[in-house]
Amino acid sequence: MAATQADQPKTQVQADAYAGAVGSVQATLPAPDLPYRPRNPQRYRPAIGLIGCGGITAHHLTAYRAAGYNVVALCDRNRERAEERRATFYPDAAVYTDYRDLLRRDDVEVVDIATHPPERVALIEAALAARKHILSQKPFVIDLDVGEWLCELAAKQGVQLAVNQNGRWAPHVAYLRLAVAAGLLGELTSADLSVHWDHSWVVGTPFDEIDDLVLYDFAIHWFDMLTCYFGAEQPQQVFAAVKRTRSQRPRPPMLAHVLVDYPAAQATLSFNATTAVGHHDRTFLVGTKATALSSGPGLQEQTVQLITAEGVATPRLAGQWFPDGFHGAMGELLCAIEEGRTPFNNAVDNLRSLALAFAAIGSARNNQPKRPGEVRRLPGVNA
Repeated sequence: MAATQADQPKTQVQADAYAGAVGSVQATLPAPDLPYRPRNPQRYRPAIGLIGCGGITAHHLTAYRAAGYNVVALCDRNRERAEERRATFYPDAAVYTDYRDLLRRDDVEVVDIATHPPERVALIEAALAARKHILSQKPFVIDLDVGEWLCELAAKQGVQLAVNQNGRWAPHVAYLRLAVAAGLLGELTSADLSVHWDHSWVVGTPFDEIDDLVLYDFAIHWFDMLTCYFGAEQPQQVFAAVKRTRSQRPRPPMLAHVLVDYPAAQATLSFNATTAVGHHDRTFLVGTKATALSSGPGLQEQTVQLITAEGVATPRLAGQWFPDGFHGAMGELLCAIEEGRTPFNNAVDNLRSLALAFAAIGSARNNQPKRPGEVRRLPGVNA
């Protein structure tokens, strides 16, 4: 049907506006130069001890060795596992099976505690008592009150307590958070993050016994990204749901979605951990001045675009989440110690991310929205 005469001006205005918008984003702009790469301290190279030598620590030690960090001690209850790490990465390091022997070493100033959460609290407490600076593996704690107590103890002891939220230094995440912090997007009005991958490798491992595997152990990175992107803006409520698929092999639900309300914005998180083919990871940040898009076939391969009314900037990012994220987390702690400041990945800030995760898990369990901080302990975990 032909447009009426009354419709024509409106239709033309809309068409012109659309054409103008499409035309404007065709222009290629230079990408802002943002310091997204991991940093190293200028001179500070302390002796580092690693407690816990499980599978993920291969990425820790790969990053530390490449950065020239001084790992002098490795500890694991399974001596063979610690010796394997020593042989592969730091042949001159001492090996211990009792963490207390490592903590007695006066030369060790920094400890990387990479065990699972249930046993980690006692290790962090002992390391703080020994006045060691700490990088804790994530998720930091299973109880927000315990986390706050550890933060207070670290402050009392005059040492730094940081969390290995290594996703903060994935190249695309680091660039996006710096772009937001620099005001390049204006004020955020929405953030939509989706991850489609296959997490079936957990079958037959201790991770398969974690009831809220996706929202807790994995999605803590994405809750932490929201904490970074929205900065000081506090979330108001969280609603989440999880599902099992008909064909999944892991025991916990592998589907999850989350809605987070902010005072003048919303964020959505979507996870499908049973994506057999066509893996994809996408972040879409909409601000009052510009939009940012990062997408790719996985966490290691992402293309970032900053979209403005003038055109599109596509930075050429170097590095990958693994191992750069692990370099960034430890490097930030060492830089903070050298510079006499609080690290960006400090444990107090990380409790905000955990509060989001706990609220989402609590919501998924009773189908009701939760306020961040309302759910104080990881639901379903016995005291």
